[in-house]
Amino acid sequence: MKTKVFVDGQEGTTGLQIHERLVLRSDVEIITIDPAKRKDAAARAACLNAADIVFLCLPDAAAKESAALVTNSKTCVIDASTAHRIDPAWAYGLPELGADYRNRIRTSKRIANPGCHATAFALAVRPLVQGGLLPADASVAAFSITGYSGGGKKMIADYQLNPPPALQSPRPYALGLTHKHLPEMKAHTGLVSAPIFSPVVANFYKGLSVTVPLSLEQLPSNPSPAQIHATLAAAYAGEKFVRVLPLGDEGNLDGGFFDVQACNDTNRADIGVFGHDGQVLVITRLDNLGKGASGSAIQCMNIHLGLDEGTGLAV
Repeated sequence: MKTKVFVDGQEGTTGLQIHERLVLRSDVEIITIDPAKRKDAAARAACLNAADIVFLCLPDAAAKESAALVTNSKTCVIDASTAHRIDPAWAYGLPELGADYRNRIRTSKRIANPGCHATAFALAVRPLVQGGLLPADASVAAFSITGYSGGGKKMIADYQLNPPPALQSPRPYALGLTHKHLPEMKAHTGLVSAPIFSPVVANFYKGLSVTVPLSLEQLPSNPSPAQIHATLAAAYAGEKFVRVLPLGDEGNLDGGFFDVQACNDTNRADIGVFGHDGQVLVITRLDNLGKGASGSAIQCMNIHLGLDEGTGLAV
């Protein structure tokens, strides 16, 4: 029997990506809604409650409204918005953070899909906090560079349709230090305080890297780069979609440069540790539309259904 899936918000960037991936699968039946009735609550409720899996690809307020329309106890809701990512009633959809995360995804009917920046940051930081190398009360900074597709349809159009000169150079944003991913970046790493986070959008379509600089000499345990690397490697040993790059291998770089787009068109996240005995950079890269959005959502669906979590996803 095919799994019935409804994508609420299929017209957005994430919704389109999920739909494009699912139409290739023979085990999925996609429920569609009359475009004229997309804003009709009764019509949407009928689709939502007829589905085994619902993906919410909507703004936060609309995602909350749709979630409230689901009354079928058998329907699993996977929300791609930021609305439920720190809600304890919802599972957080990043299974690589630990067995408890994967188990909750498997058993919960409410799953919050992580943000792209938050995914990269949590993968880099959580094992270091849990391993005692990074104190939970440490003041942590991070910066990110991302392609413009993460900004949605309007930003994509701004960059692709006769862009002004200002869009040719990288643009720091969220300068008020209130980026919408900060609550989950704190909640799912074990940090006491949210990081000082500086994201930058640049003139390429997709791909993302988050860099966490660490002054090892200022950490209580004064760890070495090898210890940082070993802790991360142990945390993700056996994970299909997280790869810790070999420490000190020149093959990690392209003539000294780190390729932000190397995970594009996959559901993979790569983590690299760079630096020397006093300081390191922990860098996580991923496809912001893949492991950072639609790919992650489908991975959660696979886990919830008891399938191989890599079904339909590229490594």
